[in-house]
Amino acid sequence: MDRAEFLAGSAAVLASAAAALAAPAAGLAAPAAGLAAPAAVRAARKSRVVLGDDVFVRSSWQTLRGRTIGIVTNQSGVLSTGEPLIDAVHRNGQINVKALFGPEHGIRGVVEAGATVGSSMDEKTGLPVHSLYGSTRHPTAQMLDGIDVLVFDIQDVGARPYTYVSTMAYVMEAAAQYGKEVWILDRPNPVGGIALDGPVLDPKFKSFIGLYPIPERHGMTVGELAELFNDHFKIGCELKVVMMEGWSRDMLWADTGLTWVPTSPNMPYARTTLVYLATGLVDEGGVNNGIGTTRPFEYAGGYGYDPAAFRDALATRKIPGVEFEPVDWVPAKGFWAGKTLRGVTINVTDPHTFPSVRTAIEFLAAARAQGKYHVAPGHEKIIDRDWGTDKVRVALDDGISPDAIITSWQPGLRAFRTLRTKYLLY
Repeated sequence: MDRAEFLAGSAAVLASAAAALAAPAAGLAAPAAGLAAPAAVRAARKSRVVLGDDVFVRSSWQTLRGRTIGIVTNQSGVLSTGEPLIDAVHRNGQINVKALFGPEHGIRGVVEAGATVGSSMDEKTGLPVHSLYGSTRHPTAQMLDGIDVLVFDIQDVGARPYTYVSTMAYVMEAAAQYGKEVWILDRPNPVGGIALDGPVLDPKFKSFIGLYPIPERHGMTVGELAELFNDHFKIGCELKVVMMEGWSRDMLWADTGLTWVPTSPNMPYARTTLVYLATGLVDEGGVNNGIGTTRPFEYAGGYGYDPAAFRDALATRKIPGVEFEPVDWVPAKGFWAGKTLRGVTINVTDPHTFPSVRTAIEFLAAARAQGKYHVAPGHEKIIDRDWGTDKVRVALDDGISPDAIITSWQPGLRAFRTLRTKYLLY
């Protein structure tokens, strides 16, 4: 398959995505020049972000007098002071909470990715905790009995495969089914609200890590996604978004003045969100990403790699906003536990220009050049699910260049940029 054939073969997927989104309009998928505020301006406005849960605790809760709520949250659902929303609501004493609901990784965020989470009792409040990552991922009629409003407060990482927004969508679906209201307490997108990157999900590859045709990097807050899901994708629940104060689209997490709370075991630092889509999409293609070390997602390479050659191959690609350095690492757990792996470490020098999903393609192409790219038999469905399309895998198998693969995304990204405009709150 040559470049022309590959681009032509992408037409069906693009048409499918366009039908699910809207007619594409002219425009660039990359950040528009001049949209990111100068560093001095960003520094001057640190500590100005007031979270949706701050607003809720300060004033919004009062409209819930006489109503019963359930809170969908985990350890990341904290006020700007660091106090968990659960504790702030419990301390208030005037908000009637009947139950808590926890997503993947559990309500305290300590369960490993993909592991089943059981229901339990919250020791501090005595409230029942219903798992939404166990025997069911939708709140059931029994769980919702006696609840009027579901309040969602979980920090997302700005990446389609991260499952918290899928949990949010399922909560909204259940609310629509059982006549409940949903309040989303909005939080920052830690990688900003401008850049879009990666393929728009082909609806044929819908899964819990990608329910709707949005890009890998979507540049939206959870509140904005809720509005998009509810209206454009027809969930149709009664929805209220409690907006933040002081957040703007060009802000990264470092600009907010907020303290990062690890959202899951492998998302320990705010900087991890910057590289998550660069390496979280490559492990099924023969590239290890450092999970099992103290720096998950910050490495790329594997067993038997030539680190200097890998670094040099990436350097020739002139990827903006990032530098690579040869490194060895030894995972403490997982398939490669105790083995020395070799490759590069990812040093993001300019988060506003760093194209995380493009970088994932560059890693896979550089691995292919070293003869290290490999999708294990039977794992084709896994890598296709991660990417939301089979076109990436097929293109890599057929020797298609990174530039051609990245070019194939652009019509879908332009369509999504136009679509999302209606739902942006900031």
